[in-house]
Amino acid sequence: MKMDSELLLSPAIFLAEEEEADMSDWNLPLAFMKKRHSEKIEGSKALAQSWRMKDRMKTVSVALVLCLNVGVDPPDVVKTSPCARLECWIDPLSMSPQKALETIGANLQKQYENWQPRARYKQSLDPTVDEVKKLCTSLRRNAKEERVLFHYNGHGVPRPTVNGEIWVFNKNYTQYIPLSVYDLQTWMGSPSIFVYDCSNAGIIVKSFKQFALQREQELEVAAINPNHPLAQMPLPPSMKNCIQLAACEASELLPMNPDLPADLFTSCLTTPIKIALRWFCMQKSAKLVPGVTLDLIEKIPGRLNDRRTPLGELNWIFTAITDTIAWNVLPRDLFQKLFRQDLLVASLFRNFLLAERIMRSYNCTPVSSPRLPPTYMHAMWQAWDLAVDICLSQLPTIIEEGTAFRHSPFFAEQLTAFQVWLTMGVENRNPPEQLPIVLQVLLSQVHRLRALDLLGRFLDLGPWAVSLALSVGIFPYVLKLLQSSARELRPLLVFIWAKILAVDSAEHRTMAVFILAVIVNSYTTGQEACLQGNLIAICLEQLSDPHPLLRQWVAVCLGRIWQNFDSARWCGVRDSAHEKLYSLLSDPIPEVRCAAVFALGTFVGNSAERTDHSTTIDHNVAMMLAQLINDGSPVVRKELVVALSHLVVQYESNFCTVALQFMEEEKNYPVPSTANTLEPGNLTPVRDSPAIPRLRSVNSYTNIRAATTARNLNKSLQNLNLNEEGGPVAFSPGNLSTSSSASSTLGSPDNDEYILSFETIDKMRRVSSYSSLNSLIGVSFNSVYTQIWRVLLHLAADPFPEVSDLAMKVLNSIAYKATMNARPQRILDSGSLTQSAPASPTSKGAHIHQWFSPHAQCQQLQSDQRGAQTPTRGGEQPPRDPLHPHAGRTGPHSHQFPRTRKMFDKGPSDDPGGHKAYMNANLSTGLCDWSAKYFAQPVMKIPEEHDVESQVRKEREWRFLRNARVRKQSQRITQRGVTRLDDQIFINRNPGVPSVVKFHPFNPCIAVADKDSICFWDWEKAERLDYFYNGNPRYTRITAMEYLNGHDYSLLLTATDDGALRIWKNFADQRNPEMVTAWQGLSDMLPTTRGAGMVVDWEQETGLLMTSGDVRVIRIWDTEREMKVQDIPTGADSCVTSLSCDSQRSLIAAGLGDGSVRLYDRRMGANECRVMTYREHSSWVVKAHLQKQTDGKVISVSVDGDVRFFELRSPDSVNVLQTVKGLTALDIHPQANLFACGSMNQFIAVYNSNGDVISNIKYYDGFMGQRIGAISCLAFHPYWPHLAVGSNDYYMSIYSAEKRLR
Repeated sequence: MKMDSELLLSPAIFLAEEEEADMSDWNLPLAFMKKRHSEKIEGSKALAQSWRMKDRMKTVSVALVLCLNVGVDPPDVVKTSPCARLECWIDPLSMSPQKALETIGANLQKQYENWQPRARYKQSLDPTVDEVKKLCTSLRRNAKEERVLFHYNGHGVPRPTVNGEIWVFNKNYTQYIPLSVYDLQTWMGSPSIFVYDCSNAGIIVKSFKQFALQREQELEVAAINPNHPLAQMPLPPSMKNCIQLAACEASELLPMNPDLPADLFTSCLTTPIKIALRWFCMQKSAKLVPGVTLDLIEKIPGRLNDRRTPLGELNWIFTAITDTIAWNVLPRDLFQKLFRQDLLVASLFRNFLLAERIMRSYNCTPVSSPRLPPTYMHAMWQAWDLAVDICLSQLPTIIEEGTAFRHSPFFAEQLTAFQVWLTMGVENRNPPEQLPIVLQVLLSQVHRLRALDLLGRFLDLGPWAVSLALSVGIFPYVLKLLQSSARELRPLLVFIWAKILAVDSAEHRTMAVFILAVIVNSYTTGQEACLQGNLIAICLEQLSDPHPLLRQWVAVCLGRIWQNFDSARWCGVRDSAHEKLYSLLSDPIPEVRCAAVFALGTFVGNSAERTDHSTTIDHNVAMMLAQLINDGSPVVRKELVVALSHLVVQYESNFCTVALQFMEEEKNYPVPSTANTLEPGNLTPVRDSPAIPRLRSVNSYTNIRAATTARNLNKSLQNLNLNEEGGPVAFSPGNLSTSSSASSTLGSPDNDEYILSFETIDKMRRVSSYSSLNSLIGVSFNSVYTQIWRVLLHLAADPFPEVSDLAMKVLNSIAYKATMNARPQRILDSGSLTQSAPASPTSKGAHIHQWFSPHAQCQQLQSDQRGAQTPTRGGEQPPRDPLHPHAGRTGPHSHQFPRTRKMFDKGPSDDPGGHKAYMNANLSTGLCDWSAKYFAQPVMKIPEEHDVESQVRKEREWRFLRNARVRKQSQRITQRGVTRLDDQIFINRNPGVPSVVKFHPFNPCIAVADKDSICFWDWEKAERLDYFYNGNPRYTRITAMEYLNGHDYSLLLTATDDGALRIWKNFADQRNPEMVTAWQGLSDMLPTTRGAGMVVDWEQETGLLMTSGDVRVIRIWDTEREMKVQDIPTGADSCVTSLSCDSQRSLIAAGLGDGSVRLYDRRMGANECRVMTYREHSSWVVKAHLQKQTDGKVISVSVDGDVRFFELRSPDSVNVLQTVKGLTALDIHPQANLFACGSMNQFIAVYNSNGDVISNIKYYDGFMGQRIGAISCLAFHPYWPHLAVGSNDYYMSIYSAEKRLR
């Protein structure tokens, strides 16, 4: 059926009234949509930290080898006339050859010393081969593992040869002697850097690589063949860590322009500013700056290392520009290696970029190894030219008239460019090329504040931005600035520091606490420093701060400072820290409660010696924590299990005693429940049987607990399966998916080996609730352990899988140790220790045969309910049960011998610590790491849902427009009046007997629940959308459902008759349904077959959920806070069967099993909130409905079919209508003044508000007019005149008004 679909699907049609109506949806709050509901609770994925230099290096020795032979030109070079003469800015012909050589050597050393003053410099002027060898070997010997630089100037010798030789002299300077690069490699070793300033220098680079490769191959041969001559010799060094810089390609000559120095390459590498300015003046563009000559350049005032002077500023700009070019062009790892690892190498490579630019203009291409991408055309060079231009244009007036130097606008402009990138850019774009400049600007006091502000905004973009900033080298700068005394920098620095640590404000204190929490995290030195800095007292003062994030991090910080650090714990005791933290256990924000539980957990988790005083404190903390057993947030309950596990570890022996006692009680105490009534004849089939369609697996519910039989069959299969993984996955209780770190710290035990099965624990929990356990209470302090054990039993049956999994681990860990300790000790000889199983005649075949017989299944089922057998040792038979003599034998091997034995070396040991699989002291939930992600995520960025152009926002607009249309269209129909309602628009067979139905308010989707599963149907297309298991235990049933956030992002709430509430998302679409959250809405509800189960009513506008049922209270939950806000006593001895609330008037109407209808005003105190009781019905109230209008009445209907209308202020009904008797289901249409009754007598009657029957439905359309089954449930659509009906014959049908109306 197509219901106004063209209207629904065309968001282009806007109606003024609809637009108004739309606003109501925008104003509705959303429930369970916080990050804790949508994300896995775990820390950020660690980004590869390429920025941390693990192998920082220093160049400690420098060999300056000059082969100039002043006055004698080499034979293979024809020089021009005039020719380039200057070497190290000295004309060699202006003095005697020897003096010139020495002066040039001294000058070259000074030029290098500007970049690395602390290195050891050795000159070798016009040397012989032996002198070079001696020099290199001595430098390598002294340098050890550090880097050595070899600078070679070959202007006075022939060019390098293709055989890989450079030239030096003989002693008398009568001959040129070749020196093999292979020998040079051997003497220099690794790591080294080579600079070659000579023609055809590229040949040396090629030869060097060939020789290095040859070495590697020789080494490989020697490694394989021990007789190889190299095998006996010391290993030659690998040349992989060697860097080379050469002046030109293999086929190129050096430029001979007389205006340039002869050693142009060396000048670029060692005096970059001087050569850059000279080269700039020689360009045509320099003519635009009048009056600047080469002579004037020599007179630029200032020092290179003083940024306030013209020369210093130019040097600073040059560093920033070359760094920026390199960072933008080079791959990250190469940038780190060349520009961040070694100061001298970084300087040489920055200057090499200039050499490439200048020398290429003279047809010379400098070469490097590792090779760099070309950078000479990079746009940033234009910024350099402009900066030089601006500086030089001031020169004549500065020198002649002494005017003040105006600083360059370069850095301010680059910050503006960075700001533009931040403001205008989109997310998926190239990184801002100005980032390295921002780093340089941090050095300047003038621009520092602005640079820090922009840097903070950049880091706020997310972990990727932090990673980029770290790769540029931000870390040491920020570290240094943190020591700055300037107060205005502190907030910005804290913000930046927090960002770095988070990969690493409105509230800078929060960030400061976050930083401290990182500092004390498992770091003893940090803990000690913070303890001395009085951190505990400071944190305790902040616990009542109005800012929740600060409260949360203060608690985390406290928890971390005393984690395994006893001095801090005692300091906390003296300050009553645990008592001050108690207030946070009822904090409105779940994350804060969670952090408080974490802090109290580490408080009791200290492994130091216990005194009576500390034991008392631990007991107090434990009992305070136990109150959170029914907290509405699973995140809090998970943290609670971990906190209690610390206590369990501390008092292990006491808990072992309690565990044994409980296990005994459980065996001897039959529990009256549906769990015990299973007989071999009526074993519930597993959901895979052909008659029932297979359910979809559910993401967060891998440990679905199906019927016991299914579990035991699976168990047997897994035990017989010899591979690691074990058998089927979907229904094994063993596939525990603990959150984040829990799964890694706990290892993955063979969890089907649990001593206490879910059934056993569940029974134990219910036994303990009405068994006295007298034997334990007698021991004075034991009651604390008993109560904590009960709390853990309760948490093991938690509706949220991750909570129950963690609690199962803790309980089984103790049960295992208790049974190990309680066994009769027997010395085994080494032979029997290695036996893997008892030498019994039982073979695997027999196991399989027995396990698949119903008789064996039933026995196993019964033995499971009595408590699993304790694992026994190699040679023993397990104890036999007198009632079932076979029970001991027919269990799989696991019952006789724990399958975890692969964790032991030689069979099970008597050491109770042998089974580490269940739990260890490092159990954790990952909450702190997950919370830390907040600081790594953007906090300044506008959230997507508030961004008017975002897809999320557009989808929401579309949904709200659709909602307005549905309201408007349906209103038109209901206002015309519905005179018939029997047009069957949908029918289908449901997989299970429908027990609850619920229409989605705006989608053509209906949810149909059976006992423990939910099916979704599209009633327009008549197709099934989804079917999944709700996860409730087998003796419970779903008794209520609600759509939350139906107007927007829908969630489904299911309530079961054990008081558990579960909330699902991603249903009825192509994704797997996921459990968002689950909690125990009502405690102490024992499921019964005849009770009302659990009834709920949901108020979207307030986010409040009303719950009641087979209890004596109406409990109100605030879903925003995920906590109970009110318990209203019903004042009756019977169950609540129906709830209806009105948020405008704060009223709740409840129908009860004794026939009374009660009205409560929730604004009043517990004793006076019942404002009215109507006692006109004589039997069970099927439905009580409170109309939402300001003068809305209470309408109630009982099983006897009498419908009564009550005015709120009048004690008597104002109208009574009689309908059919034997009502099983009833619903009232909120808009159309209709109500429908379903009866055991297989028909549905629909009435209008006057009590007139408008439709009687007894037969299905089609199906040869088959009679409808007994009605199990029915529900009206909140807007359309549609009625959904579920009956005991599995059919689900929907009826609507006549077609002409629709």
